[in-house]
Amino acid sequence: MFNIFLLEGQFVWNMPLLVIFIGIAIIYSFLVHHLTEIKISHKQPLFFFLSIGLIYVTIGSPLTTISHLSFSLHMIQMSILYFVIPPMLVLAIPGNIFNRIKKFTIIDKLSKWTLSPRVALIVFSILFFMYHLPFLLKIFSLDSYIHNGYMLLLFLLSLRMWWPFVSPDPKKRFSGTRKKQYAVLSSVLLLPACLFFIFSALINGINNPFLTQITAHLCIPSQSNSFNILPPPFNTKYDQVMAGFIMLGLHKMALLVSSQNRSEEKESYVKKSG
Repeated sequence: MFNIFLLEGQFVWNMPLLVIFIGIAIIYSFLVHHLTEIKISHKQPLFFFLSIGLIYVTIGSPLTTISHLSFSLHMIQMSILYFVIPPMLVLAIPGNIFNRIKKFTIIDKLSKWTLSPRVALIVFSILFFMYHLPFLLKIFSLDSYIHNGYMLLLFLLSLRMWWPFVSPDPKKRFSGTRKKQYAVLSSVLLLPACLFFIFSALINGINNPFLTQITAHLCIPSQSNSFNILPPPFNTKYDQVMAGFIMLGLHKMALLVSSQNRSEEKESYVKKSG
């Protein structure tokens, strides 16, 4: 079966995207070298290179096609893209570089139009839940431009919703009770999307339109796709239940890790301000 995918060109690497990411990595390295005292081997640069590497693997490698073969694999991709990469990417921004960027007039004007983290979290949660509704999944499976645009919007919102945990500006980070309340709100708002997979699996399950499209392109009967491409429990009710719990677990893990980062930096900032 995987030989068919290779022959049909389904498993491909996005080389233009790779070139773009290499360019971004070079620019980041230049800025870090000339504007900070941070070494490339330090934590923040490593976070940056790891995050853009994960982005490329998630959306620009053959794993993109593989993730569409089942709901659980797809939710691993989505969870990494929106719960793991955004906080890591923001953590990679050195504070002094961020302060320099903020001074640009166009950045200052655009910042006034950005959503607050809570609003971004609410909008993200609604759009994330809607993404997995059967009729929208079918639309996304048929039009790659709409699908990619929707995922880009979710990614931008996810960057903003993680801001209170990992912002390079110490004054913008939540702490104490405020941080705990925001973490609880995040968990509550994203819970419906997780439960949707679990409850729908227990009722009657959901068809995977991405898999249907792939098998149609390869002229494979859709009735046999779950066995010929991936064996059980993939593309069964158990697969959808796993998808819900995978998303819950990865989101909780991201909350725990992100809420503990940069705390020492903030304490240092408070002491200097005092």
